Amino acid sequence: MDIGEILKKSQACNVLSREELTHLLSLRPDCPETYRVLAEANRISHEVSSGKAEVHAQFAVNLGPCNGECLFCSFAKVNGVFSTAIELTPEQAVAYARQFESDGANAVFMMTTARYPFERFLEISKEVRKNLKPETTLIANVGDQSLKNAVKLKEAGFSGVYHALRLREGTDTGLTAEKRKQSIFNFKEAGLEVGTCVEPVGPEHTHEELAEMIEFTASFNPSYSGAARRIPIPGTKIAKRGMISELRMAQIVAVTRLGMPRTVIGNCTHEPCTLGAIAGANLFWAEVGANPRDIVAKTEEGRGETVKSCHSIFQESNWDLWCGPSRYYNRGNERREKAFR
Repeated sequence: MDIGEILKKSQACNVLSREELTHLLSLRPDCPETYRVLAEANRISHEVSSGKAEVHAQFAVNLGPCNGECLFCSFAKVNGVFSTAIELTPEQAVAYARQFESDGANAVFMMTTARYPFERFLEISKEVRKNLKPETTLIANVGDQSLKNAVKLKEAGFSGVYHALRLREGTDTGLTAEKRKQSIFNFKEAGLEVGTCVEPVGPEHTHEELAEMIEFTASFNPSYSGAARRIPIPGTKIAKRGMISELRMAQIVAVTRLGMPRTVIGNCTHEPCTLGAIAGANLFWAEVGANPRDIVAKTEEGRGETVKSCHSIFQESNWDLWCGPSRYYNRGNERREKAFR
């Protein structure tokens, strides 16, 4: 395939085919053609977001051994990292959320393990929502849910959710691809915006697997897609598979942007890095509390970035910063504002 023709197709605002995505993913990460792909993705991301990046911030409502058994996650019971269950009080959850709001996060995420009691999550969420500014964007990062529960999330004041069909779902996880997909559709039907990602990418994942997943994320017009590499949890079986480089991750981030329609404003990567931002990522996360890629109970003392440090990485990568509620999770408002202008 001719790289010039593929990029011309992208510049004409046409989404690339699976075959074209696979070809771009098969390029060497350090070859000149890949740098052209990174440049095109960067151009698109700046264009659709007016050159302004967002930083979202997440805290974990609970921590403990999880029988979802995702092999790449430090919460998985089989990995033996955490043996004691810990849960935030409503007051602690409110304090985390208000700190993120004060720090200037464009959205506040509340995360739980896969099978945390849903009604308990709602109870804490309602207390958090009550103590935030009305315009603050609140997002849920929870396990698979029915349509009934998805509606309850919307009624509790959530603007959207983060939910992903992970690579090799059902093989590297104790969850099923069918339930993950159905949950995404349930969230969408309930009126929640869904952010997603191609993750967690390891050296064993083929170009074809990645292209297929990029296509799937594009299929439901998410708030954002993107890519994140797998961070090995020391001592686990999956850690022996290794980790891709930041440059390879940047390549996948860029190809994912070319695989999305222009209605998808956001392009994420995790963990935050300048290479990702240069490759078209316009969304990072700050984190406190438990983190599925960390082995300490408070990731702010480990791998977690702050809102301020994420801002700094974007600024080093020639991005301006969006101030205010997330446009990615409030695309209806964004469209109305453009129409009014």
